[in-house]
Amino acid sequence: MRIAFYAPLKSPNHPIPSGDRQMARMLMAALIRAGHAVGIASELRAFSASSAIGAHDEVRRVAQQEVARIAANWARETPPDLWFCYHPYYKAPDFIGPELAHRFGIPYVTVEASWSSRRSVDAWAESQKVVADGVRQAALNICVRAKDRDGLKKIAPHGRYEMLDPFIDVEPFKAVEARLNSRRIVTVAMMRSGDKLDSYRFLARALERVEHLPWTLAVVGDGPAHDDVRAEFARLDPARVEWLGEKAPLEIPAVLAEGAIYAWPGFGEAYGVAYLEAQAAGLPVVALATDGVPAVVRDGRTGLLTPAGNVAAYADALARLLEDATLRRSMSEAARGFVMFERSFGIASARLAEILSLIPRRADA
Repeated sequence: MRIAFYAPLKSPNHPIPSGDRQMARMLMAALIRAGHAVGIASELRAFSASSAIGAHDEVRRVAQQEVARIAANWARETPPDLWFCYHPYYKAPDFIGPELAHRFGIPYVTVEASWSSRRSVDAWAESQKVVADGVRQAALNICVRAKDRDGLKKIAPHGRYEMLDPFIDVEPFKAVEARLNSRRIVTVAMMRSGDKLDSYRFLARALERVEHLPWTLAVVGDGPAHDDVRAEFARLDPARVEWLGEKAPLEIPAVLAEGAIYAWPGFGEAYGVAYLEAQAAGLPVVALATDGVPAVVRDGRTGLLTPAGNVAAYADALARLLEDATLRRSMSEAARGFVMFERSFGIASARLAEILSLIPRRADA
């Protein structure tokens, strides 16, 4: 099929790296590998951090210009077979795709759409209605978390839903092997306020509880909260913490392979592609059993997941892996196998092909 791809939160071409941008790029690549022709339909970023009434008004205005532009192009050419919208939610609704899909009679598909009942009664209600209408219109809603699917079913009980497990391209990790005899802990995350800073703060407090054990920490990442993050680790011996800054994606496998444990609490993580990358490199994970983390880490098998907010339990999990080389090795092997054989790019591509084959084609396609 010819697929019009749109990511209202962040285009695959956006200059700032993030898990969302990475997943958008991987979805496009997986669709292409499955035999589809994929093009980015629009670069418009629909994201708004404000809940104020009318916060999305300017985005709506520009979106209507985009609808007119794309419609004019499609009128001159053959329209695509499918509109594929990645990650619409109340802060970044799809103001473009549903109208074009209806006008040209093509299927509308969402991937990782989400709906929150709390946002239907506050200032986000208007933008969340756009998401709800799109989910109801969709020929198919592809979900990566059961939590999201269950939420969407509340507003569209008769909708069609299919599951797609989070995945990564495992090829860059096949040539690396973790140094499990070391006590090097690695974390990879952007430095920004909110959940990311909360996770850094939580990690720092946990590490303070295991200062009696031999370990070092390598931190990969940068961002506007750089100074705040560094301040959270100020009570630790500076010789134990190595700040590596931002790294290019192709550098990440080698950095991970220098470690023995991947530690990232994961406040607010939808699932966290970085967890899959760490496991592909052979690192057992220590994280919180919250949000979407259990979807990408197998507790007790590929890592240790601890209760939300419990710093002591998290520190105990770190200590357990630091002190038990046999456990590190068994979890390393399980983690690598889990990602390589269950969450690879090839498996996801085949699954996407299977899912999209369920959608009826246009009569003139």
